[in-house]
Amino acid sequence: MNDQLETLGQVKRTIIDLAIQFGPKVLVATAIIVAGVFVGRWAGRLIDGGLIKFNLEPPVRQLLVRIVRVFVLGLFAIMALQNLGVELLPLIAGLGVAGAGVALAMQGVLSNMVAGLTIIFSRPFRVGEYISIGGEEGQVENISLFNTVLSHPDLSQVVIPNRKIVGEILHNYNNIRQVEVAVSVAYDSDLNNIISVIGEVLRDNPRTLKDPVPIIAVSMLGDSSIKIAVKSWVKAPDYGLAGGEIKKIIVETFRSREIVIPFPRYEVQMIEGVV
Repeated sequence: MNDQLETLGQVKRTIIDLAIQFGPKVLVATAIIVAGVFVGRWAGRLIDGGLIKFNLEPPVRQLLVRIVRVFVLGLFAIMALQNLGVELLPLIAGLGVAGAGVALAMQGVLSNMVAGLTIIFSRPFRVGEYISIGGEEGQVENISLFNTVLSHPDLSQVVIPNRKIVGEILHNYNNIRQVEVAVSVAYDSDLNNIISVIGEVLRDNPRTLKDPVPIIAVSMLGDSSIKIAVKSWVKAPDYGLAGGEIKKIIVETFRSREIVIPFPRYEVQMIEGVV
């Protein structure tokens, strides 16, 4: 019984000694970490206010603000460890070796990250713009550090890794697209009247933009008809519907005004005596 009491007494004395020796350091380290949290938030708000002037996308600003907060908190964590007497050089060396191994195992992720930073700062496109790249197209919904999300015209989403974007040929339509329609008319038609009629059709269509001005011009002289190119601009989301509407209205208008849309004709001659 006496041995147990003596053991408990030794444990209590050890705990008290440790509390006296390390207690103040732990309290100071905790205070440093708490201060780091508040300073990180303050630095984040300061950086966010400065980035607004550069007209960056909201997801990009949020990412940079988080990086700043983590960096500031990391500095305060180092200060806290130093206060506790932790040897930082062996810790940093160990983290370096571990970081090299992680980097080798995550080459694809890191390449996406580097490509994402390239997209963020070079800004070849922005959220809301319509782009085409690598056989895929759609309206940009989100730009993150690792991938870019497009909303496809069929109401699905396309997620493209950023490394598949950087270095590829990119077609940025911005917010509008050009609808091209080819119209055939007979050779004896009044071209000026037909161009005027098509112009009326485009002006009456609510999807067709007035600026840029639509292009209506003779494009080709075919075997049995004159080809007229009709090029008008619409908002990117209206592209799929506008082409069909314009073609339908042109056909109905031509019929009502008795404008002939010819079809190919072939003349076959039968020569007697030829087998």
